[in-house]
Amino acid sequence: MKTILFGASGMVGQGVLRECLLDPEVERILLIGRSASGQTNARITEIVHKNISDLTAIEPELTGYDACFFCLGVSSVGMSEKDYKKITFDLTTSVAQTLVRLNPGMTFIYVSGLGTDSAEKGKVIWARIKGATENALLRMPFKAAYMFRPGMIQPMHGEKPKARATRVAFALMGWVIPLWMRVAPGSVTTTERIGRAMLNAAKHGAQKKVLESADINALSSR
Repeated sequence: MKTILFGASGMVGQGVLRECLLDPEVERILLIGRSASGQTNARITEIVHKNISDLTAIEPELTGYDACFFCLGVSSVGMSEKDYKKITFDLTTSVAQTLVRLNPGMTFIYVSGLGTDSAEKGKVIWARIKGATENALLRMPFKAAYMFRPGMIQPMHGEKPKARATRVAFALMGWVIPLWMRVAPGSVTTTERIGRAMLNAAKHGAQKKVLESADINALSSR
């Protein structure tokens, strides 16, 4: 299996990349990002591309892939609705439109978030825009598309959030996650489980198109 990974420098992306490298069926991993990830491996190819929303210049490098794991995203804190939509909806759907044209047999997996608004009518801006993004992806003619909506995520192998504010939050409150996993295990997942679940969805499919933490955990153990 050949995969494309966006967001390899983020916490979720780091976990997904680790699971890809551990899986002998993954023969090639193409990393695409605005800056170098620092990851090196014989199976990794990396393209640093400043304008992710326009992949025209690198299209010849994007054919022949079986799956895309889209782990790229930003926090909506301090952002206007227009800017958040540009980074979340516009960028993601632009990438997906290019990939489905070049790889119609591809499985596309998008990391969304708990509380996403599928109806696109709620008052919470980020949830509404994430919902619109999910809906647009599900309408595209991929072989399959899955929306992952994790809530709390436990980093398992040293993965760290890219955003400074999130790193500080984990440093202060990270101890809560293992405790919450014991109290409500179905509402928490891990970087390891997300990676394994993505690989299982790409290889074998999943029963649901939209997966929350409990679904991700179940799929990861298939």
